[in-house]
Amino acid sequence: MNVNGKTLQVCYEDHIAALLKQLGIPADYGIVRQLELQEECVSAVSIGMDIFDREQQLIPLAARAWLEMKAAAEHDGIELQIVSAFRAVDYQAGIIRRKLEAGLCMDEILKASAAPGYSEHHSGRALDITSPGFEALEDIFEDSPAFKWLEKSALQFDFYLSYPRNNPHMVAYEPWHWCWHKPL
Repeated sequence: MNVNGKTLQVCYEDHIAALLKQLGIPADYGIVRQLELQEECVSAVSIGMDIFDREQQLIPLAARAWLEMKAAAEHDGIELQIVSAFRAVDYQAGIIRRKLEAGLCMDEILKASAAPGYSEHHSGRALDITSPGFEALEDIFEDSPAFKWLEKSALQFDFYLSYPRNNPHMVAYEPWHWCWHKPL
């Protein structure tokens, strides 16, 4: 599809390049960190409320896999809770801006937050998970029965831990971040 002589993909790439420049993120961020540009989801469906009472969304196939995985965990006595799921590119840029305004340096920010355009959350396939009794988005989640269950069972639902320890992306270990990948 063309828009004023440019494909939508080129427009998206231009938007990402402009955001990176505006935020002071190097243009080669994705190459250096071995991260692929993530297309922004356009057809998300509700997967329910997160722990903050905000509606969350995933693409339909990932949503179905999440609901099946959540039900299987519940059957095994494990409660999986959503912290966040789909996140728009501009929302991701806002996260970076708020961290900069709080005085954090870009290197520290990019260890914990992907640059706009490179977050798996944009794709509508990723979600951050917690469980009762464990603070959200903290490494201590790896000690939870929920994490142990995910390590053993998430693959059955095509969910993968995106950022294990010592990952090649220079992203901090995130035991809570799981992404659905379409089976081949």
